[in-house]
Amino acid sequence: MEIQLQIKMNEKLFLRNPEQSELGKKIIQHSILLIHKNGFEAFTFKKLAEAIGTTEAGIYRYFENKHRLLIYITAWYWSWLEYQVAFHTNNIKDPAVKLKRVIKLLATAVEDDLSTSHVDESLLHQIIITEGSKTYLTKKVSEDNKDLLFKPYKDLCAKIGEIILECNPQYKYPKSLSSTIIEMAHFQNFFMNNLPSLTDFGQDKDEAEILRFLEDLVFSSIKKG
Repeated sequence: MEIQLQIKMNEKLFLRNPEQSELGKKIIQHSILLIHKNGFEAFTFKKLAEAIGTTEAGIYRYFENKHRLLIYITAWYWSWLEYQVAFHTNNIKDPAVKLKRVIKLLATAVEDDLSTSHVDESLLHQIIITEGSKTYLTKKVSEDNKDLLFKPYKDLCAKIGEIILECNPQYKYPKSLSSTIIEMAHFQNFFMNNLPSLTDFGQDKDEAEILRFLEDLVFSSIKKG
């Protein structure tokens, strides 16, 4: 039996819910393909419309602009990743093992989830690495934050922070460390592949080294004195 994962999204992210129509799902699917291929700057609703055989007006009925669409697919990814964290740590009792499992989820390549047929998570993960910070590095970040557009990212950080506190209840900076793990995993991956002199992993381009680096960083930070 095939199970389809449904993620409930903030209604302020869209004008019409893309999950409720075939055109909407095509918008999500092909926006991921185009942004991954050409980058967010080169991405336009005109190119998206041509790719899926519709009109720009049809896409604007779902999203007011391409930046809001980027926030949507990014928020979708964070919600999906929080689900993965919960699923992969559910039956683990040892908090250190649990935290290592989380770090592995953050630091290694993502495989496409067959339960979400219109979203290729492996490509979306690469978009998060290269384009994710563009969702909040804007003049409207405070306004968007009031609309709870970044709540999925915050929820993920809170979940990881809880696991950090399981390892050391006295640790003072669980939220800061959780967001640092996420961003560090992305930056090191990007640097490894594009600016290798900024990492120690540029020669072999081995994700396993990033994983070991993050584990060393995290457990050195939270170890009990």
